[in-house]
Amino acid sequence: DLQLDCHPFPHCIIKNFLRSQTFVESLQRELLELNFNEKSNDLYKFKQSDDLKKRKEPHIAAVFRSWLGDVLGVELEPTVDISCAKYEYTVLLCHDDELEGRRVAFILYLVPPWQSSDGGTLDLYSTDRIVKSLVPSWNTLVLFEVSPVSFHQVSEVLSRDKCRLSLSGWFHGPSLERPPRFKEPSIVKHPHLPRDEKFREVREALRQSRIEWMKRGPANKCYESASLDSLPECVNECWELLRSEAFFLLLSNFTGLHLHYLCPADEEDEETEKKHDNEEEEVAGTSAESSTAGASNGGKLSTPVCCGEVRRWSHGSYTLLHDAEAAQAEYALDLILPFGCTWETEFGGSTCYVANEEDEELLTVYPEENSLALVYRDKETLKFVKHVNHRSSHVDGSTCREFYDFSFVY
Repeated sequence: DLQLDCHPFPHCIIKNFLRSQTFVESLQRELLELNFNEKSNDLYKFKQSDDLKKRKEPHIAAVFRSWLGDVLGVELEPTVDISCAKYEYTVLLCHDDELEGRRVAFILYLVPPWQSSDGGTLDLYSTDRIVKSLVPSWNTLVLFEVSPVSFHQVSEVLSRDKCRLSLSGWFHGPSLERPPRFKEPSIVKHPHLPRDEKFREVREALRQSRIEWMKRGPANKCYESASLDSLPECVNECWELLRSEAFFLLLSNFTGLHLHYLCPADEEDEETEKKHDNEEEEVAGTSAESSTAGASNGGKLSTPVCCGEVRRWSHGSYTLLHDAEAAQAEYALDLILPFGCTWETEFGGSTCYVANEEDEELLTVYPEENSLALVYRDKETLKFVKHVNHRSSHVDGSTCREFYDFSFVY
């Protein structure tokens, strides 16, 4: 009843871990009587108990820690993080568990009879794809070494009437050395185009045309992005509109931000201009030509730029708290323009904004047909798109719902 495997990273599966069935059933009852708190952020949504270290209910013995230390050849610390989690219609997206001091992760499953069709599998990743899925089973313990490559997820729980109950946590010890973090290449930014365009209806073209959709990854984001070379004419016109000079001016008028040299200045700006006439003239200029010159000679303003995508969202799509644009700009203006949204909030797919290193959501933008969302943020405000769950695929019996959007950062 014990399996050891090193692919895609060292892990161990021990079935019938606790010898006494009476003990296991008593443990399950004790855990179900605990108080559970709703936990939700970009990675997960489930119910979790408080830390169980100080409770008197029986759990994993210290001798087990000693055995693990011998297997790994590492002296593990007495500290053990342990809590209980309930997954009901929920998910835990891809992550590596690395946090200072964590060395071995463990999960003890206390579930009813479970099949892969119920979801909730423990999926192990190799690079950017799942290579092994472990179906939870009663009184089975899973262990794995926490390392820079221990990427895994809990797939979406699909069962309506089963509770995926587990006791889980980490044994602590010296952390493994982490390689340098991969830096994604910067997204190409485009200056505004010096022409006016009108908005065209693109929904049907997005649904019916032969657009080439490319899957975005690795596992910190999962959605489809349109190849710009494959856009039909009306979609391309909308794309060009959103990065045109006219639209930069329109956004300036909407928001009061200096995204175009013709945007009206407020009283404070006018006073500043009087004090720094020469500097402002060098920065802003007095003609269309000077507006594209920006502040290349040391001025405090520069030519605004933007980058964007045409995206398609369906079951399984999401992004995590990862935004290269936010890291590069002190402030940024996000634009989201959805198409084809016959959508319910319970499907997921909403764009959530949170403060850096905080769980509480500051703002949630739900996809709504032909509704333009503008969000102004600083680099300490991060965003993610909530996981699109399986409910979007089972509407009215057989309908599979998806939606599209234009997403720009100015």
